[in-house]
Amino acid sequence: MIILTKLNGEKTVINSRQIEHIDEIPESKVTMMNGKYYIVKESMEEIIEKEIQFNQKVLERMCRTE
Repeated sequence: MIILTKLNGEKTVINSRQIEHIDEIPESKVTMMNGKYYIVKESMEEIIEKEIQFNQKVLERMCRTE
């Protein structure tokens, strides 16, 4: 799950594993696998970096429990 910022400044949490694709229009339009989408302030690169950080945290937690 990653936290993104809507255009009105509201924070939203999305399941980043459900992202189908991201378009820059110039804001970022994050389209989910179910067809719904979010328009957010973060750039495509920032969203990708948040996803990478999330995945690293998941892997770290998995390694600690093994």
